[in-house]
Amino acid sequence: MTIRLASAPYSRFSDRLVLRALRVLGPALCLFAFAAISLTVRAQSPTAAPDSARTLLAPSPPSVAPQVTTNAVTAPSGYVLSANDQVAVEVFGEEDLRTNGRLNAEGNLSLPLLGSVHLAGLNLTQATARVSELYARDYLVNPKVNVMLVGYAKRRFTMLGQVNRPGSFEMPEGSPMGIDLLEAIAMAGGYTRIAAPERITVRRHSPKGDEILKVDGKRLARGTGGANSSFKVQAGDTITVGESIF
Repeated sequence: MTIRLASAPYSRFSDRLVLRALRVLGPALCLFAFAAISLTVRAQSPTAAPDSARTLLAPSPPSVAPQVTTNAVTAPSGYVLSANDQVAVEVFGEEDLRTNGRLNAEGNLSLPLLGSVHLAGLNLTQATARVSELYARDYLVNPKVNVMLVGYAKRRFTMLGQVNRPGSFEMPEGSPMGIDLLEAIAMAGGYTRIAAPERITVRRHSPKGDEILKVDGKRLARGTGGANSSFKVQAGDTITVGESIF
C-alpha cells in the first residue's frame, strides 16, 4: 500500500510533464513529420530526365555530304597544260569521279577508273575531249566532262650577271605565258653600275635543245625595237646581263 500511495502522485506529475512537452513541441513535431512525408513521396516518385539526357536521346538530323567548291583560274586562250599544273576534273552526275590534283613530272593525272592519263601538252579543250573519250570508251554513255585549271605550276627563271640580286625567281601567278624581260630585271634589283644592258643573253630550253638568244635591253627600254620591242621571259630561262667594257 505504501508503494502504491507513493507512486500515484509521481504518475500524475509525469503525465503533466508529458502534456506540457506536447504543448511546447507539438508544432515542431508536426513540421518534422510533414517534411519526412514529403521526402518519402519525392523519393518514390519517378525522376524526369534532365534536358541534356533528352537531348542525347533525340534523333540526330540526317547527315549531308559537304559540297566541294572548285576555284578555277582564268587561263589564257590556248593555254597548254604542263607538269605540276593543278587541274580539276568533273563528270556531270558522277560525284565519285570528281578529281582535283597536280600533273606529275611526266604530265600525267590519276583519274578514277582510268588510272594515269597524260594531259601535258594539251589545252583545256583538248584535255576535256581526251578524258571524255576515255570514259565513254568503257564506262559511261555520253559523259559530260569539264576540265578546269585550278593553279599554275611553280615556274621559275634565273638572273645572272650584272644585276643587283642575281638568283632564281618565281614567275608571278598571273603570268603563265611569261613576263617582260625588263620586269624580270626589275625583280632582280635592276642593273648594277657596270652593267651593259645592250648585251643580254637568254638561254632557253626547247625540244630541239638549248637556244642562245641575244637581246638589246637598251632598245627595249626605249621601245625602238620595232617588232622586237618586247621580249618575254619564259619558265626555265637563264638571263645573263653582260658587263660594260669601259
